[in-house]
Amino acid sequence: MAHAAALSDAAPAVATHEVPAGTLGVYTQKLGMWVFLTSEVMFFTALIGSYIILRWGTATEWPDPTKTLAIGITALNTFILICSSVSMVKAYAAAVQDDQPGLKKWLLTTVVGGATFVGIQIYEYRNLIHEGFLPSSGLFGSTFYAMTGFHGFHVSCGVLSMMYVTLRAFQGKYAGGKYEGIETIGLYWHFVDLVWILLFTIVYLI
Repeated sequence: MAHAAALSDAAPAVATHEVPAGTLGVYTQKLGMWVFLTSEVMFFTALIGSYIILRWGTATEWPDPTKTLAIGITALNTFILICSSVSMVKAYAAAVQDDQPGLKKWLLTTVVGGATFVGIQIYEYRNLIHEGFLPSSGLFGSTFYAMTGFHGFHVSCGVLSMMYVTLRAFQGKYAGGKYEGIETIGLYWHFVDLVWILLFTIVYLI
């Protein structure tokens, strides 16, 4: 008994954070998110691929996006979304360092950025519909609303998820180096940001 107690006293302190064991050493939430994002990659690849085929394969002349869409305000919206991705990186770094004030600040910044993006997109839709550009306005209209609409839905889901994570952060759920939830939602958020950069380039600029 004395020998066992001595070994126990001599044993190194256990770290406050342990990565849950999962497949290939990746914890379950992260693995699940990667699997989900793989399916999302296929989904958006199909949407973007269909758009490219329809645009360059149609016999009729394709409308000039710069004359139909609000490039300026959408460029600003793209910048806001990119900034929200940066703030998400800051939030993850704060979580790893157990910087609770920083974690809360950067999560709130990310939520505001994502909500602003959705709000501006709704404003853009409202103006386009008012000007007569509808999903029924030919192939360009249907493909535009399909791709940007589905992406907007994904961003909205991300904002809601981020709000939940932020609420948990204010409740102290990520104290002590428990950053798995922050990392998992961060993967999703970076994904929707990357997809939007592709959509903005292909649909608005080319």
